[in-house]
Amino acid sequence: MNFYDLQAEDLQGQKISFSQFRGKKVLLVNTASECGFTPQLAELQKLQDRYQGRLVVVGIPTNDFGGQEPLGNSEIGAFCTRNYGVNFLLLAKGSTRGTGQHQVIRWLTTKSLNGVSSSKVWWNFQKYLVDEQGQLMNWYLPTTSPLASRLVRKIEGR
Repeated sequence: MNFYDLQAEDLQGQKISFSQFRGKKVLLVNTASECGFTPQLAELQKLQDRYQGRLVVVGIPTNDFGGQEPLGNSEIGAFCTRNYGVNFLLLAKGSTRGTGQHQVIRWLTTKSLNGVSSSKVWWNFQKYLVDEQGQLMNWYLPTTSPLASRLVRKIEGR
């Protein structure tokens, strides 16, 4: 399965086909509303605004770490918009591990699916960058700011 074969539901239950991201870089992040890293939502929005047309930011809300995403889908969207001005794509709440693991996260973390590397999601706000051809480029720990120069350089193709 390649990246563009993936599909997922957004917060409103609408099916999203990842084929629509062809030709753009995609930054995927597992999010949570009650995490110390939650202010990164504003930085993610800055990236989406700065690289509009070249980058798509996709948030995947999860409640796997410290119960830090207790909200339901509609509440998550309202919280992110109200507090951080988020208008980037947020998928329906999912899981980073176990039998209920979100299929997008499974692709991102499994070498046999993404063809590049296997990884473990360590905490909320881990980031995965996919290139314009749907290839996993790199992943970044939650402590990496979305505006960190090493991430921005990859987005800019440097």
